[in-house]
Amino acid sequence: MEFSLLSDVLPLVCVLIATALTVRLLRSKSDAGSLPPGTTGWPIFGESLEYLKKGWNGNPQEFIQERMAMFSPHAFKTSLFGEHTIVLCGAAGNKFMFSNENKLVTAWWPTSIDKIFPSSTQTSSNEEMKKMRKLLPHVLRAEALHRYIGIMDSISRRHLESDWANRDEVTVFPLAKMYTFWLACRLFISVEDPDQVAKFSEPFNLLASGIFSVPIHIHGTPFNKAIKASNQIRKDLRAVIKQRKIDLAENKASPTQDILSHMLLTADDDGNFMHDMDVADKILGLLVGGHDTASITITFIIKYLAELPEVYAEVIREQMEIAKSKAPGELLNWDDIQKMKYSWNVACEVLRLNPPLQGAFRQAIVDFTYSGFSIPKRWKLYWSAHSTHRNPKYYPEPDTFNPLRYEGSGPAPYTYVPFGGGPRMCPGKEYARLEILAFMHNLVTRYKWEKVIVDDKIIVDPMPVPEGGLPIRLYPLKA
Repeated sequence: MEFSLLSDVLPLVCVLIATALTVRLLRSKSDAGSLPPGTTGWPIFGESLEYLKKGWNGNPQEFIQERMAMFSPHAFKTSLFGEHTIVLCGAAGNKFMFSNENKLVTAWWPTSIDKIFPSSTQTSSNEEMKKMRKLLPHVLRAEALHRYIGIMDSISRRHLESDWANRDEVTVFPLAKMYTFWLACRLFISVEDPDQVAKFSEPFNLLASGIFSVPIHIHGTPFNKAIKASNQIRKDLRAVIKQRKIDLAENKASPTQDILSHMLLTADDDGNFMHDMDVADKILGLLVGGHDTASITITFIIKYLAELPEVYAEVIREQMEIAKSKAPGELLNWDDIQKMKYSWNVACEVLRLNPPLQGAFRQAIVDFTYSGFSIPKRWKLYWSAHSTHRNPKYYPEPDTFNPLRYEGSGPAPYTYVPFGGGPRMCPGKEYARLEILAFMHNLVTRYKWEKVIVDDKIIVDPMPVPEGGLPIRLYPLKA
């Protein structure tokens, strides 16, 4: 009886399962057909290894360029870091991503980032980024930046005197990081004693190494070290915050002296003040973002000036004219910075060829269509600076270093995106411009140099850095 019933039901069950699988397969094929062309690579790993290998070999742009040529210049699908991803390409893709923030897409970070940067308010890294973007325009407004220029000039001079003077050779990248971190400590939390800055910088180096490492939380891994470093930094910052609150209450500190004072004394729209832990979280984020990208840009400026004597000659001509107009010991001011047009063009070309931020992820918050392709909700999207920065459609002879590209109206909209674009434009762009130019001025008016490794390789992991950190030989200029 039971066997008879089973023999009658089993074929029906098989038919139902087969039907369900067929419908699912047909839907899958239908959905896949409407997605952008491309390949998701290996199971689990996707194309992540290929993406990383291109960077390790010094050619991160090839991953994007090859797939644009193979699949579509508008968009292609892939799989990166365990996520189905659609890469939007070209100026149109950049514009679409930047213009549809919180409408069709939202910023996305891997969950591992939340472990390194846990929020005291129990919100995600994405939510914390939104809060930071609302805060920064107030603390980096024009009058504050004007006031920062003299400080940037002073610290760049002190840095060159303490870490470059009386040396035949130096390695640029670690020294550039030291300068930008010292500056961030001074302007954000009024810490400028070299010993205290060095104490802060040690865990920051571990933190930076682990942010984009394999997220394995086992003792001794870069990810594990980054989490421990983050906890240590926040502990140190809470001590700074506690002392600052005492100093403010006793009028030993100024409400306008730095970003820390501003955070402690500024209420939100509901009249609430940030808790100490929340302030520590925000300052940690600022210190991370406030020095890494600028130090990479400074490093590549020094590399290209060593390789291109005609560019170096024009930069030193411009900077020497400014130096001659200053009284002995007089610090740079806003008017001086505005005269450094060619020098900033050089920095812009460095940022085009070697953008510290290669691109960024978003997540689709609804189903939508782009360029005839269906973009499913919850799929990740990626924009890459390399889809435009080295594209001959937008930049003739794209691999040639040419600072004159930025004369007049400059690059077409959404083709030059080292700082993002649209509503997502980096609020620290002007801060970065000032700290880079202040350092350029002091360096080129003191030294000439040459590379130690002539045919050095560029390694991207995850940001671009010249091989060996760019060791150079220094030749002091005659007074």
